[in-house]
Order: sequence, then C-alpha cells, then structure tokens
Amino acid sequence: MSAKLNKLEIEVTRLREQIDRHNYRYYVLDDPEVTDAEYDRMMRRLEELEREHPELLTPDSPTQRVGAKPSEKFAVVVHRKMMLSLANAMSAEEMIEFDKRIKRFLKNDHDVEYVAEVKLDGLAIELIYEDGRLTVGSTRGDGINGEDVTPNIRTIKSIPLRLQQPARGPLPKLLEVRGEVIYPRKAFERMNAERVRNGEAAFANPRNAAAGSLRQLDPNITASRPLNIFCYSPGVTEGIEFKSQWDFLQGIKSLGLRVNPLTRVCSNVEGVIEFWNELTEMRHGLDYEADGVVAKVNSYALQEQLGEVSRSPRWAIAYKFKAQQAETVVRDIEVQVGRIGYLTPVAKLEPVALAGVTISNASLHNLDEIRRKDVHVGDTVMIERAGDVIPYVLKVTKPGPRQESFKMPEKCPICRAAIEHEDGEVGYFCVNANCPARMRESIRHFASKAALDIDGLGDKLIGQLVEKGLVKELDDIFDLTTEQIAGLERMADKSAQNLIAAIERSRTVALDRVINGLGIRHVGEHTARQLALRVRTLEALMDASEDDLRAVRDIGDEVAHSIREYFDEPRNRKAVERLARKIKIVAPPAPVEGRGALRDKSFVLTGTLETMTRDEAEQKILAAGGRVTSAVSRKTDYVVAGAEPGSKLRKATELGVKTLDEREFVTLIEG
Repeated sequence: MSAKLNKLEIEVTRLREQIDRHNYRYYVLDDPEVTDAEYDRMMRRLEELEREHPELLTPDSPTQRVGAKPSEKFAVVVHRKMMLSLANAMSAEEMIEFDKRIKRFLKNDHDVEYVAEVKLDGLAIELIYEDGRLTVGSTRGDGINGEDVTPNIRTIKSIPLRLQQPARGPLPKLLEVRGEVIYPRKAFERMNAERVRNGEAAFANPRNAAAGSLRQLDPNITASRPLNIFCYSPGVTEGIEFKSQWDFLQGIKSLGLRVNPLTRVCSNVEGVIEFWNELTEMRHGLDYEADGVVAKVNSYALQEQLGEVSRSPRWAIAYKFKAQQAETVVRDIEVQVGRIGYLTPVAKLEPVALAGVTISNASLHNLDEIRRKDVHVGDTVMIERAGDVIPYVLKVTKPGPRQESFKMPEKCPICRAAIEHEDGEVGYFCVNANCPARMRESIRHFASKAALDIDGLGDKLIGQLVEKGLVKELDDIFDLTTEQIAGLERMADKSAQNLIAAIERSRTVALDRVINGLGIRHVGEHTARQLALRVRTLEALMDASEDDLRAVRDIGDEVAHSIREYFDEPRNRKAVERLARKIKIVAPPAPVEGRGALRDKSFVLTGTLETMTRDEAEQKILAAGGRVTSAVSRKTDYVVAGAEPGSKLRKATELGVKTLDEREFVTLIEG
C-alpha cells in the first residue's frame, strides 16, 4: 500500500469514527457537540474520499445509509428467539393482581422489583449485530418469522451501523436487540399535510406511517422519512451478559443504541402504578404515540424462573392507558355481515378525530346493547377506543329529535336471505352460506397467513372476485385463471401470474391450516392443531360425533357442538368435500407409542437437523404429546441440538437441562 493511500485510509477511518460519534450524540443522547455545518463538512469530505477511492468503501460507512436497490419482495427472517406479545392490564386492580400472580408463582411474599417502560405504539423490529456490525434488521412478523428489511433499517440514523466500543472488554460476538420504530408526531403531521396537498392519501396514524415507511421496497423512500427507534429487550446474545432488564438497557445504551429516557426502576408494583399516573398526564406532550406502560420483572434470573405462557411472558405486562373518548352525532345505523353470518349494527358517525385517527364508524355490538343504551339516529354519543384500537359507542350524552327505534332487518342487507334469531339469544345471523359479505370475510380468513397463506390475495381483490361472481365458494379460488385475474382493476399480467403461482403453492397444505381456514366458530389455530393430531383426516373430522370431539385435548362442549353444527349443514359439507378434491392435505405425523411418556414434555429445538426440518421435528413432538417452546428455562425438559446449536445449548448446560443430539431425539420420539 502506498504512503498516500495509507494516509487517506487513516483519514477515512477518523472521519467515520467522528461521524458515528456525532450521530450517537445527536440522535441517541439528543446532545450534539458540533454545528450542522461542521457535521455536513465532515460528511461531504468522507463522501468525496470514498467516491475517489471506492476500494476504501465499507458497508458500515455512515455514507451507506441510502442508495440500496429497491427490493422485489422481502425475504423471511426466522427469529432465533420468539418475539413474544404481552398480556394487558386495564386498571390498577389488574396490575396488583398481576403482581400477586408473580409472587404466588415465585412463592415469595417480598416486593418484586420492576422496570417500567413507555409502551410505544410503533412497529416492533429486531436488530442483529455480529462482532459489532449491523447484519440484519427484521420486522416482528408473527413472532417466529419476520420480514428482512435490513436496507431500510440502515437508513434510520438513530440505529448505529457499528456498535460503540465498550469501555471494558470486546464487542459482543452476537447481540440481538428488539425495539420499536416510531414516526415522530410533528413530522407525521407535516408529512400528512404535504400528502394531502399533493393529492395523496393521508396516513391514518403515526404507527401506520412507521410501518408503511419501513416496509417500502425502495430504501430511498424510507430514507426520506424521519423514523426513529427506542430499543427495549434482548434476543439471543453471545459474548455479553446482562443480569437484569435495567442492566441490559444501560449496557446497550453504552454501545450506542437508543433507549427511552423515561424508563424507571420501581421497587414494587405501587411504583409502576405511580409511573403510569405520571405518564398519563404527559402522554399527549410526547412527540411519539404511547398507549401505556410496560412493567417487566427486573431480574433476568426471576424472568427465567417465571417463564412464559402461550405467546406471552409471565414476567411482563402492558398496563394500558384508559381508552380515549370523544363526542359526535349518529348519522345512521347500518348492519354489517361477518364471516359466520353474524349481523353487527354499526353507527355511522359525524367524523371526529380520536387518538390520532378520524372515526366515522363505531360498533353498537348488538340489538340488546342499542336498547340498553337507548341509541337513536340523531343522538349525540360518547365514543371510545378500547385500548386505543376498536371504536364503539359508550353512551348517549344528548338525545336528538327522537326517531323510530332501530330494528334488526328481517332479511340480510347484502343478499336478502332470511335472518335467523332464536328467542333468548343475542345474535342475528344470515342463513345464506354464500352471502357475498360472508364470502368476502371467509376468503380473507381462508387466505390468511394462519390458514392457506395465499400471498397477494388482499381485501380489495377479494371484493372484486366476489362482486364479479368469480368466487362464490372457497374452492372456486383454485379454478381462477391468469386471464380472469388480469382482467380485474389494478391487476397487470405479472401480478395475475404471481397470484396464480401463490394459489398453486397453497394447494399442498397441512391439515390444521385447512381446519383453521374453514372458519368454524370457536376453532382457531391451537384448536385446529389439536384436532388435526387427533382426527388425522378431514373426512374423519366431518364424521366425528360430539363425544369424539370432546375427547380431543382442550375441546369442550361449546366447541364440539359448534364443529358438529358446521358439518351438519349440508351446504357446508358439500363445500368442504369440493375443496378437499382440489387440494393436497398433509396430515401430521401419526401419534407414536409412548405418547403418555412425552405428554406435556417441553422441548426446545436449536441448530440444524440433518434428517428432518425444524417444522417436521416440531410436528413429531406434537404428535407424541409434547410441546415446543422458543426459550430454554429450568422448566424445559429437553433441548434438541443439531449442527451449530448456538447459545441455547450452552444455556441448557448451565441450567442442567437434558440435551439430546438428533439420534437420541429420534430414539426418544420413536419410543
């Protein structure tokens, strides 16, 4: 290397270090050391040097936050550790009960220390740093699989491309950090005003703006929007240890990651409630959307002991703000028809701003609620967003000129079929299984990720397919042609070809996904999985008696009756039989001898297996009566370790959890 080039390399390195430092002070600490002009001078000089000497350019240079080519589609990122969702508390009483549950589980009467954090209303993401460099950024997705949005993540200036060197010790070999990408309120208002001036649709709220900005196929669009981030929880880590949540937050802050300054350590649950009260007063003064407080047990040792239940940690809870309210006038009352034919009265309102969105519709739930609240067209009503999400009519605040009381229709407002209502029951139902409104909702559910996962079959396209009579039953989806799709509004030949390809891929599908996709009342993902393991075929499910169904794990009288009622309807049975002829249904692995021995045993899978995929291994465990979790704890019975197992194997060793290699796992499963 020439002396001149060596000198330039030193200057480039120094400029990058200075710019990284100033980015950290400006975007993370909010405490800049230099003027904007001085910062711009350094950035221009770095850009100049990298342009003249491209061999000095590196992916983690501050100049590389923009400019990546637009993506055609996001790749899937499988989270090493599941990104869990939180249970909610809606009052101080529920928070106190949460604290009592923690103490009962720990068999401890002493105060539990919590970390209280602002519950952000943005888009959850995961950042992966390897040897200090940002390598992957992904969305939460379904908690297991997220979308790879790394090029877009790199454009957010408060996210370091390289971690800062810690005062003591090396950079961690692996650091996974979860956080929330947010769109600042003031910037959101400016952007929406500009979009309206340009004749573009405004975003509904800052959360939608954050999600829409981060999921752009062109990173340059993301780069043009002032997204920000707060980091709040760890994923998998190697080469660094944290003893508590507070330790983690302070640790990642020293590495250059942004942490919310309003976070607080509370010595007991009363401290959390006090923090919630303070934040309630100041929430509207924050420059980001917040919808509550997250309380986490501070000690990681206690978190591990507490574990998780379903998809939520037992050691954390979201203490939500009280729902926001507003007054407006009821213009009309209409009836909407849902997937199972249930008729829901909806108040059409004088549009009103509430919690960052404009509300023009609110649920009235059912006829009994309308009568109890005495709601009439023309009344001034108080509407509320439960958990800042679902608007509904809370009460009448000022009666209008009294008109005739609302009555449920005698015929379906969509298809004019008869309405079914039993005396003493609340619900009114459209009896027509082919009602267009029911069909739209049924297709939407059938094509969703938890069912057949037909990529590209969105709400607007479904509406067109039903309106034009191209899809009258679920199985009609598999008869669609490229020409039919291309003839629809906003559907070009390429889009039509992609959709047909997605439909073809969905023809081979697991039995539990088919059962879930049928939309039977009270049957969701978990129940569908239990049914699939027991009945093995769709034909067996259709013929199962209520007694047979009640014998399935976690299924009681109501669910059993609902399933039997669904298949006793001749139209439903014929529709399912037609569907079964057009798809290939894959049954779960057969239950094995020794099911009793593995019943309720907890497994964690790590590393790459040679003779089967992770999904196949999970199905074998479920078929044998066990269950699969994402994290290792003292309650884990077995850790199955394939090639390159990572930190889970080490943690299992530390906790004394039994580990199995692939051969031992197969032997155990096969009994």
